[in-house]
Amino acid sequence: MPTAGSNRRTGEVSIKDVAHRAGVSIGTVSNALNRPDRVSADTRSRVRAVIDELGYVRSESARQLRSGDSRMVALLVLDIGNPFFVALSRGAERAAREHELGVMMCHSAQDPDAESLYLSMFAEQRVRGVLVTPADTTGSNLLAFRRHGIPYVFVDRVVDSDDACSVSVDDVAGGELAMRHLVEAGHERVAYISGPSHLAQCTDRLVGARRAVAATGLPPEALTVLETTRLDVASGRDAGARLLGLRPRPTAVFCANDLLALGLLQAMFDAGVRVPEDLALVGYDDIEFAEAAAVPLTSVRQPAERMGATAAELLLRETEGGREHEHESVIYPPELIVRRSTLPRRE
Repeated sequence: MPTAGSNRRTGEVSIKDVAHRAGVSIGTVSNALNRPDRVSADTRSRVRAVIDELGYVRSESARQLRSGDSRMVALLVLDIGNPFFVALSRGAERAAREHELGVMMCHSAQDPDAESLYLSMFAEQRVRGVLVTPADTTGSNLLAFRRHGIPYVFVDRVVDSDDACSVSVDDVAGGELAMRHLVEAGHERVAYISGPSHLAQCTDRLVGARRAVAATGLPPEALTVLETTRLDVASGRDAGARLLGLRPRPTAVFCANDLLALGLLQAMFDAGVRVPEDLALVGYDDIEFAEAAAVPLTSVRQPAERMGATAAELLLRETEGGREHEHESVIYPPELIVRRSTLPRRE
């Protein structure tokens, strides 16, 4: 029969070994770990010392099965390679840590099927809750997930629903800010480089851009829309090649996110088109790379870390409040950060 010492060497120390070495019952060890208020301070100290000595690691999966109370929150975003979502995850992690919880981050790559798979995995793991930027615009994935009774919060998405909380930025207002800035700078031919049209963020920003065009008295054809299949740098470069073929060519571009804008900036540099002298450029999100670009990028800022933290706090509030919890929709205002990519040409 293995001893506590041999178990320690093979990484198989059990709670029974801890109880035997500490001279207490298995129940006392369990209480010391999970319900410390039920155990005296001296006993807790003795149990902790033995745990450290033997290197015991409790089985989190077994604990969850007994208690039904996970210490993990899932975060499912559209693209883990987008610095916006990285910043958002930092905010979520900070808020979760304050409650001694961890965050598991995954990305759907804008694929509804991948989103469905991850949601099934989250249900199997019985996570505490899910923060999600949905890829499935029909809502069927989350409708199926709801039957598991695991709460979720929409992030970076405005939701007109009483079924869940949401945290977002007013993307219509953000699109207006970007387009108004360009029109007021004298641009009468502007292109909007959009991501996939099924993503609400992209369409909302376009709605705002069109409102700004209408409000300034320009005709609707003053705004040209080029759609991309993804919101990444490569798609921005491809859109840049298409832009160069337009006649007459727009004198300014508003991109649905900063990654598209950075790709477009590369394409313009390669083609000898000067930014901002020949083409003004505005992005969206204000990721860290926007300010560090070869031509610092004007961008519409979203408070990503704050959004992540708020979403996590709403989720934890729901898990603690149960049926008494009232869903909230938090919408932050966007902010235009003006940099050199839209400054007027110096004479």
